[in-house]
Parts: sequence; C-alpha cells; structure tokens
Amino acid sequence: MTFGTRQYSAGRSAQFAGCRLLRANPGSTAASSTTFTAGCKPSRLSKPVDAFTLIELILVMAILTMAVAVTAPVLSNFFRGRSLDSEARRLLALTHGGQTRAVSEGVPMDLWIDANEGKFGLDAEPSYETIDSKAVEFNIDSALRIEAIKQASTLPSNLGLRSLQPQAVASVPPAKLTHPGLQTIRFLPDGTIAETSPQKLCLTARDGSSLWLSQTRDRLSYEIRSSDN
Repeated sequence: MTFGTRQYSAGRSAQFAGCRLLRANPGSTAASSTTFTAGCKPSRLSKPVDAFTLIELILVMAILTMAVAVTAPVLSNFFRGRSLDSEARRLLALTHGGQTRAVSEGVPMDLWIDANEGKFGLDAEPSYETIDSKAVEFNIDSALRIEAIKQASTLPSNLGLRSLQPQAVASVPPAKLTHPGLQTIRFLPDGTIAETSPQKLCLTARDGSSLWLSQTRDRLSYEIRSSDN
C-alpha cells in the first residue's frame, strides 16, 4: 500500500523556517503524516526598525545651522585674539633670543622689522659676521599689522654745563645693518639695547585691538603691554 506525502504551500513553509521535516518512507507501514522535530516553533515576523523621518532630519539640520550662525562671530574673535597674543609672544621671545646671542657670542644682533612686507627677523651684524647660520625670519599673521615707534629722547633737566663738554669715549665702529632701510632693534654685546632702537612695537588686529612691545623702565629689555603707556 503506497502512502503519498502532504504538500505545503510556500507561505506555510516560511512560517516553519529552520525546522526539519520528517517524512515516512513510501515502503513503510507507518501512518502517512508529516511531523516536526521537538521544540520547533514557527518563525515570527520581524518588528519594524525605528528611524528618523525626513522632517526630523531637516529640523535637526536647521537647529545646527542656527547654532553655527550664532557662535561663528564669537569663535572668530576668539581666534583673532589668540593670533594677536601668540604673535606678540613670538616677537618677545625673539628679543630675548637676540639679547642672549649678543652676550654669549660677543656680537651685536639686529632684530629688523619690515612693516610693509609683514616680516621680522634676527641676524648678526655683517660688520662682525659675514654669514650668520643662525639667522631667522618670520612672517606676521595676515590679519595683523606691525609698527615700530621710535620716540625722541629727551635729556634730563638736571644736567649741568659739564654734560655739554666733550668727553673721551671709546672708539666704536659704525653699525653696518643687514637691513639699513628698516627699523632695527640692536642688541649690544654688553646686554644693553642701542639708543637708536625703537622704544615700542605695536601689533594691531583688523578689529582695532592691539598689543604693545615696549622697553622696560631700565631700558634693558622689552615687555608686552595692553596699552601705550
């Protein structure tokens, strides 16, 4: 006696995915049926995945755009102030370096400032050193402007007629600057600053904020000041 197998539709088979069908052999005397292994359960349909809608994405982008528009001016002023401060500190460090080199090497050092080209640098005077392997040159930030100010020196009023009499001084060779047409701070081998050096350097940003590099009261070095006083 021949037994046939039960046919299942594709949709019915999908509900029992992963189950192993056990069919009776046509030649056996077992009842004609289709069974499933123990513990086999019909598969459930997967739940829909939560996601952002197009309107929600547009709303988030609009909020981010408004936040950037509000914070952009504040960040711009912040970075501009940082640029002004860092440029002043780099210029001050170069004055310290030039003064140290002048004392240690026994050679006058020139810190020159090119306001038109926006550059400054440090090198030894060519009258003592024809080639300076340690010479450096820097470009000022394009958003900044530098200006060298040389004030006229005034003689103290308590000097008597003796100051007008000629005095014997040591012979000093004339200065031969590497950039004779530019404002130059001269650091002498004795650690002092030449009288021909500018008393102040002014760094100004586009928004009008500025920092000053001024000689100290003893006129032996420079310091950073927030105002011209």
